[in-house]
Amino acid sequence: MATFLRPLSYQYPWLYNTISRLSALAVGGEKRFRSLSLQGININSNTKILDLCCGSGQTTQFLVQKSLQVTGLDASSTAIERAKQVVPEGTYVEALAEKMPFCDQAFDLVHSSVALHEMETEQLRKILKEVYRVLKPGGIFAFIDLHKPTNVLFWPSLATFMWLFETETAWKLLETDLVDELKKVGFRKCEQELYAGGSLQVIQAQK
Repeated sequence: MATFLRPLSYQYPWLYNTISRLSALAVGGEKRFRSLSLQGININSNTKILDLCCGSGQTTQFLVQKSLQVTGLDASSTAIERAKQVVPEGTYVEALAEKMPFCDQAFDLVHSSVALHEMETEQLRKILKEVYRVLKPGGIFAFIDLHKPTNVLFWPSLATFMWLFETETAWKLLETDLVDELKKVGFRKCEQELYAGGSLQVIQAQK
């Protein structure tokens, strides 16, 4: 499904970052894009945050400005090493999102930025269960990811982006009701907001 640009975007950080910044223009720029899922959440220096599938620390750098206790988790050793260099203030763990090496109720907030669309359906469900497990009672899972556009004008740009850079899992996510999946796991107060003509969704779900 994806073209040769997908592996190149992971191999060369400058290319990935350029793509991310261009995509973020649809919601007002990268800074706003990275903060959309955190709106309205009370975060202080002692808030224990997990940046799930943190990649090279693109969002981790914003989270460490809010809390002194930020942990980034990613399955890629290369991404983890880059994150350590870019955002040394964080703590990093190399592990699978569907099998996190954390004790129960370890975090106040779990955050994820455009990562869930990379997961197969069953893998995604396992991840949601793991997120629920590592969150404290009352904790919040906040994330931003792709969504089927509600405005047809946004379909061409999203489809082009997905054809160039994404795989079949991203297309599957467009047909997935994430709010329903979260409720099945046990989350409550699942609030969803749509942006960029509905092509992006922000969900905050409370345990």
